[in-house]
Amino acid sequence: MAPTNSRDDITIVRQMYQALVLHYMEAKTQAEIAKELGISHATVNRLIKRGHQLGLVEIKIKSPVEQLVDIEARLVALGGIQRAVVVPFVSDNPQTALQRVGEAAARLVLETIKDGDTISITGGKGVSAVVAGLKPSRSYDVEVIPATGLVQGKHYTDVNHVASLMADKLGGRAYQIHAPLFADSPAQRDMLMGVRAVSDVFSKAREATLAVVGIGSILTDDSSYYDLHPSSSADRLAIERSGAAGELLAHLIDSNGKLADYSLNHSLVSLTLEEFATIPRSIGVASGASKVIPILSAMRGSHLDTLVTDETTGLKILELAEGNAA
Repeated sequence: MAPTNSRDDITIVRQMYQALVLHYMEAKTQAEIAKELGISHATVNRLIKRGHQLGLVEIKIKSPVEQLVDIEARLVALGGIQRAVVVPFVSDNPQTALQRVGEAAARLVLETIKDGDTISITGGKGVSAVVAGLKPSRSYDVEVIPATGLVQGKHYTDVNHVASLMADKLGGRAYQIHAPLFADSPAQRDMLMGVRAVSDVFSKAREATLAVVGIGSILTDDSSYYDLHPSSSADRLAIERSGAAGELLAHLIDSNGKLADYSLNHSLVSLTLEEFATIPRSIGVASGASKVIPILSAMRGSHLDTLVTDETTGLKILELAEGNAA
């Protein structure tokens, strides 16, 4: 503002400064400011408005979720997803982090679904965390359909068990798949997919309005893939040679999200990745250092609409992706 020699102008500038400080720094109302400065309410309003016009006021909004919103925007900017939901760091304990991610994904599911929807799911720790986090305020007339065959032995690998729990939580109905996730051969896979009880379930899964899936690690000792097919651990060298970087619906995918050249990919009793892509809305759930490369692979393959993860994992994905791009 240009300097002035007018005593009246100096008085106005002083009043303007006082009004701005009282209003924005001391949170006083215009009526309180008018009384304190001995001027009219209308004059206070004009002083504050004029202060804005002269650029004397800069407003910066700080939010505890500002960092998270920035991470979400940067993840979406990488491509391959339309939305990211990132939960804040709460603990170094991976189970605690996954629990928070599951709760966030559960809230997203409840915001997304409506009566009449069909939800197609995989098994796994991530989807189990979503089910555990569901706290609906009402019942939903929905169907929950397995997207893959089942693996018995652990509660989270049994997609029938996970589907039943989700349906119970939502007040809907679950379908059961009566076929293993891995057939002994591609021919047996074709035979199983042709069994009416199995084909009917997959027909339903293909018509789903929403999919909720986990994203699996593959080249770490704690890989969930070896829970699905324990004997594949003996085939670790073949998995590495295939270029596998992650797992989605039990399909091994490479670093670009393409189907890896691995024999078991052709024996899966599961929706194909092409069939999965036709589901209108898909939510991928994963967290932890071992999931960084798999998540990035799924994003590069454009397999998901929405990613739900935690702050630490999100930052590591960005570090890896932006580091490779540099």
